[in-house]
Amino acid sequence: MYNSRIIGLGKYLPDRIVTNADLSTMMDTNDAWIQERTGIQERRWVKEDSSDTTASMGVEAAKIAIERSGINKDDIDFIIFATLSPDMYFPGPGVQVQHALGIKTVGALDVRNQCSGFVYALSVADNFIKTGMYKNILVIGSELHSKGLDRTTRGRGVSVIFGDGAGAAVLTREENNSKGILSTHLHSEGEHAKELVLLAPGMGTRWVNDILKDNDPNDESYFPYMNGQFVFKNAVVRFSEVIMEGLVKNGLEVSDIDMLIPHQANLRIAQFIQKKFKLKDQQVFNNIQKYGNTTAASIPIALTEAWEEGKIKTGDLLVLAAFGSGFTWGSVVIRW
Repeated sequence: MYNSRIIGLGKYLPDRIVTNADLSTMMDTNDAWIQERTGIQERRWVKEDSSDTTASMGVEAAKIAIERSGINKDDIDFIIFATLSPDMYFPGPGVQVQHALGIKTVGALDVRNQCSGFVYALSVADNFIKTGMYKNILVIGSELHSKGLDRTTRGRGVSVIFGDGAGAAVLTREENNSKGILSTHLHSEGEHAKELVLLAPGMGTRWVNDILKDNDPNDESYFPYMNGQFVFKNAVVRFSEVIMEGLVKNGLEVSDIDMLIPHQANLRIAQFIQKKFKLKDQQVFNNIQKYGNTTAASIPIALTEAWEEGKIKTGDLLVLAAFGSGFTWGSVVIRW
């Protein structure tokens, strides 16, 4: 069986920086309130007149990842795109990337697992490569949240958290089983699906004609809902479990971790996990302070930034972990 290894990383963030002070002009909130609960200081939102979309941001991140990988775009033989905010309800953005990059008619798969989307996408790519089905796979996580947020006091509990951006990785086949992705671990618990949810447009539960007929400006189903405390409590448990699952699978200890890159959901969650596992600051990478929660894009953005800053070195043991809507969660153990 082959092994898969990440050979190229890239990220894209919109130019517009939205600070907590900026949000205080839109809703009843302030910097202290936001930082105390989330650790977020600012986030990126696309400009109102910007041409940035979920797909186009993914394309920009992918261009960088491909260039850094050392392979040609024509060497890509599969595309996986993770997002909860596609440009269109269908088709998904995977095919948009294939077209925009001028890649030959390879397969394109969309993953709709929200915050754990990139982890799920890496798992799919890893197994496609390990079985020999594909050699070079482009994996993208991209989100454009800002256009779908309730930017009023009513929606502040969610809207202050989320940001826009994209990250990408190129995976390739190798026969050196000591490096690359060692294992992936995926879970779900649909019992709690409605604790973090966007109900509309909900084409499977509401007729489009009825939605248009109602045209109710107070219909909150068009905005994301999150039971924050419940999500937090479940997240810290599942993060811990799935990180340990990956370590045990590979006969490793917590002390073997060189870098933990958690999904950037909430700085307080990451700090809780760091304290529980007794990890040093240099063993955990967080950038939610600058970018907010970019859902499926958060791990590839953080992974790219950590690599760019020289915090990931050859031979390092990396653990990626995510938890989010669904509930879904997962981890990836990598020997860099």
